[in-house]
Amino acid sequence: MHDSSTAKSSLWGSNEFKVGSLTYTRSALLTVMFWMLWADLCLQIMESLPTVIPLQLKWLHASDKLIGFVKDSLPAILTVAFVPIIGMQSDRHRGKLGRRRPFLLWSTIPVCLFLTLLGYADPLTRWLHGMMAGMTLPAVGITVIMIFAAGFFFFNLYVMQVYQYLVADVIPKEAMGTFIGLFRAIGAVGGFIFNRWIFGFAETDVHWVYVGCALLYAGAFFLLVWRVREGEYPPPDGAGEKPGAVQFLQRYAKECFGNPFYVKVFSIALFYWSAWVPFMTFILFFATQTAGADFTPSLGVNVGEFGKIKGWTFLPKVLIFACLGPLVDRFHALRMLLVGIVLVTVTYLAGFFVVHTPNQFLFWWVSNEVAQAIFQLAYLAMFPVLLPRDKYGQYFSANQLFFSAGLIASPVLCGWFMDVIKDYRYLFLWSGVCAALSLLFVFAVYRHWKRLGGDAGYVAPIYSEAYNSRLSPGKTAVSNL
Repeated sequence: MHDSSTAKSSLWGSNEFKVGSLTYTRSALLTVMFWMLWADLCLQIMESLPTVIPLQLKWLHASDKLIGFVKDSLPAILTVAFVPIIGMQSDRHRGKLGRRRPFLLWSTIPVCLFLTLLGYADPLTRWLHGMMAGMTLPAVGITVIMIFAAGFFFFNLYVMQVYQYLVADVIPKEAMGTFIGLFRAIGAVGGFIFNRWIFGFAETDVHWVYVGCALLYAGAFFLLVWRVREGEYPPPDGAGEKPGAVQFLQRYAKECFGNPFYVKVFSIALFYWSAWVPFMTFILFFATQTAGADFTPSLGVNVGEFGKIKGWTFLPKVLIFACLGPLVDRFHALRMLLVGIVLVTVTYLAGFFVVHTPNQFLFWWVSNEVAQAIFQLAYLAMFPVLLPRDKYGQYFSANQLFFSAGLIASPVLCGWFMDVIKDYRYLFLWSGVCAALSLLFVFAVYRHWKRLGGDAGYVAPIYSEAYNSRLSPGKTAVSNL
């Protein structure tokens, strides 16, 4: 693995790259990046499907509070319950396919199954309603969607988590910013494709939308497992140990949350996603005519027009992601992160005052997404350079766990706020305030990183039981190993 001095080289400045036990020529690395990015394109198209769930629930007259729970809080609950297990399970797994690819392979089929069931939720609801005379049709439909959504969110959790772990295991650090830039650009293309040409069919052919996207995703990930190889890994710490649930949780909490530096890192995501996730759930109702009659009138566009507006917001992100990746490698992810979160906060707050027509909405959303692109690019590039590589899945999952605990409450609270105030315009203020809190933690992390050595000497701090055992009773410390 490269040290900080070689990490400044670019993807084009060398013909040999190393990550762990893997060694690439430039052409071999570009081949790996191609298969990873192709899988990401199809994954992002598939990942756009949960934006259809709020529509399906709204058609059944579900409240915003319930929609916020199903779309955002439910996956957050599953994340809190299972990402610690997924992270440590994947880090410690050793098999013929490595420690990441088996989980991608095993999860693909149930993900596609539950997506197909969501696509056919309406006929299944009508069939089940005939056998449940005591329940109304909407109650049956909401229950069906919740069950299928929970199944999808659970297995998709493995996919989304382990794919991120695989990135850190097969992409060298000196090419990480460039890869993440292309990764986000490809993801934006996938979002554009879905919203520009697919989302509008959700009202008329929702089953084909789900099934088609699921099949595309399945093909891409089977190819990924086949074409991308992992390196050799040393035996995990404490190989052969089988700690009980209490010991597991204690060890996980000590290692991941025993250092205030990582708590600050995790808090960035807590407030950023508390701004972004409810916004992406409820902005549809601000723009369209699907809000309740007692709400302040929306912009008045229909679902198809909304999809086209949203689709256009992805195109500037493609340019931002493709161009700024090398700048992240050059100037460090934390500096770019600080720029991005300032712009995100300012645009959210400005939206409350400036958005009154569909054209203003399009211009504002494009501006906001440019800011989001800068932040999200730096955000993903931050983890491989800040977290310990040998336990990357564990620490990455801790970040997911931390902010998902907040997401259990924030979408429901935001939905409750919308139900009370009856005006989706206040969604801009909700997101602006949460983004401002994230900004405070980005600044705190940057200062702490400088104290830990910054560009020249930063080494990921790791909790050390051996070191702490030498301290007097009741004291703990974190060592830089």
